[in-house]
Order: sequence, then C-alpha cells, then structure tokens
Amino acid sequence: MANKKDAVKQPKKQARKQTRRADKQPAKQPTGVRRWYRDTMGELRKVSWPSRREAISLTWVVVIVMVAMALVLGGLDLAFFQFFELIWNL
Repeated sequence: MANKKDAVKQPKKQARKQTRRADKQPAKQPTGVRRWYRDTMGELRKVSWPSRREAISLTWVVVIVMVAMALVLGGLDLAFFQFFELIWNL
C-alpha cells in the first residue's frame, strides 16, 4: 500500500464569500449635463477665492493697466498714422 507521503495532497477548501459577477453591476456614471455640473461644482470647491478687499484692489490694478495700455497703443497709432500720412503726401 501507498505511504501517506506519497498520497496526493488535496487542496483545502477556503471559506470564501462567493460573488457572482452577473449579480454585481458597475455603478452607472452620470453623463452629459449631470457629469459636467458635478465636475464643475467639484472644481469650484477647490478654488481659493480672494477676499472682498483683495478683489477690489486687483480690479483697480486691472483698470489702471488697461487705461495705461490704451494710452500707449493710442499714442502709437496716432504716431504711425501721422508718419504714414506724411510719407504718402510727399
């Protein structure tokens, strides 16, 4: 007769919770407008919003830079206009 050592070892049955893949359906992900809204709201929560005082001071900086650039570009436009008018009238 065969020795116990020669006997083929049978795998132990593991106590596992059996899940059937057919029963488990993936959760539906929202699409279209719902997804866009959810993603947008999530990103807006991450934004570091300025205080009212910071917003006002930064607005003034933008207005001042805008006025300065308008004056510079308007001056250059006037200078080039007069320069080309002088050349064309020769």
